[in-house]
Amino acid sequence: MPTSRPRRVALPLAAAALLVPVATACTSSGSSGGSGGDQRLKVAMAFPPAQAMSPYGDDAVTLSRLAVVEGLTRLDRNGEAKPALAASWKRDGDRAWEFTVRENAVFQDGTKLDAAAVVRSLTAAQKASPKPRVLSDTTLTATAEGADTVRITTKDADPLLPQRLANPSLSVLSAAAYKGPKVKPAGHATGPFTLAEVNGAVSATLERNDAYWGGRAKAPGVDVKFVADGTARANALRTKDVDVAEYVPISQASLLGDGLVHEFPSARTNGLSLNTERGVFADPAMRAAAREAIDSKALVDGVYEGRADTAQGLLGPGVPWAADLRTAPTGRAKAAAPAEVRKTQQIVLATYTNRPELPEAATVVQQQLEKRGFTVKQVVRDYAQMEADALAGKYDAFIQARNTLLDTADPVSYLASDFTCDGSFNITQLCATPVDTAVDRAAALADTHARHRAEMTAEAAILGSDALVPLVHERFVQGYGDTRVRGVALDPMERTLITADTRVG
Repeated sequence: MPTSRPRRVALPLAAAALLVPVATACTSSGSSGGSGGDQRLKVAMAFPPAQAMSPYGDDAVTLSRLAVVEGLTRLDRNGEAKPALAASWKRDGDRAWEFTVRENAVFQDGTKLDAAAVVRSLTAAQKASPKPRVLSDTTLTATAEGADTVRITTKDADPLLPQRLANPSLSVLSAAAYKGPKVKPAGHATGPFTLAEVNGAVSATLERNDAYWGGRAKAPGVDVKFVADGTARANALRTKDVDVAEYVPISQASLLGDGLVHEFPSARTNGLSLNTERGVFADPAMRAAAREAIDSKALVDGVYEGRADTAQGLLGPGVPWAADLRTAPTGRAKAAAPAEVRKTQQIVLATYTNRPELPEAATVVQQQLEKRGFTVKQVVRDYAQMEADALAGKYDAFIQARNTLLDTADPVSYLASDFTCDGSFNITQLCATPVDTAVDRAAALADTHARHRAEMTAEAAILGSDALVPLVHERFVQGYGDTRVRGVALDPMERTLITADTRVG
């Protein structure tokens, strides 16, 4: 049985589940001019700005997906750090790194990128209140050593620092961005597009950054509409009112047709979190019974219309290395018999409306649990009304869509926040020594392959507890006409959408 320990202050879900921590969109087009003609891109985004485009909150997702901001590093499809504004780097001992700043990069306001600018931006992020989520578990100290070398030290050993620096909350901006009480990335970043205008939660205008170090973007600019309603985004794509529509709802995908719909594996796993601390699911045998009741294929076929993958574990096809390293769950309890299940009290199954497939998935899960013998009451509301109760363990079961590659694009931060005794997003209330030990071991490893193997050992321990029952692995569905639009990024980690290569024609 898990034991209770104090937990850290919880992270807000808008960061942790609905939106994903994003690495900066850094692409080198190799183009010296805009070969895509003079046609501007028209894009429908799902989430309007919430913090006036501050790089320290969830608006960093938008800035990254629109290719406005960049950091010292970027991430490839496997989550490995690659050069961006830093041309190279090396580790110096356990807690220090040295980064060499790219010589040919300038800010969108014409000032030159140098080590001092990097130090200014990283220091401002470290001092920001509230602190960016990517820095919630570490402390960075940056100093300039000459014009082109930045030395970064961390409070504790951080083998994932290069991946961490790809987060858009750690993007590098010019000095002018920091004049006044709020940080203003518009016109002061380094990406291929400059944020020229933001019209509240309605629209934004981007212009091509002709001085971009990676080569001029192929589109002269981007006109953005913020459209929260998924059906409206799909209709705008269908009528050619927009060229690109992000996050097309499953219900609209078949109506649009394959020519306008592009689906690909994501790093999101939709799971059933079971309250391990109190209520019916404090009993491991009852959690095992719930796990045996779930039919993932029925969810894939019925709710997701085949546009999802059956659950294999915590990490799905959007984490390409996971399948080869997966091991069997360890320490699972024997499931309670249906007759024992029927003796239990009613359980409360909760989910949120912000992702349109989740309420329907909750109805199917309720039916599956009731078939096993559970008595189920369902609660479905907007997530903002549920977050505090979910994190406080007031629901017996909670369905959420969770990105498993959080701020460092490595699942160790997800495993720590969601399943350890001190985890800041531990909806399951799990507190188990084998899990904590396995996660701590993975977090301490610098070698990528060794860390991945250790993370899968931790996955086996978590699945063995039945604290979370994986339901499906989501696929992203992005909308654009493949005969009209080129160069849209299909990124499993949700870190890029528009790049310097994106154009019409």
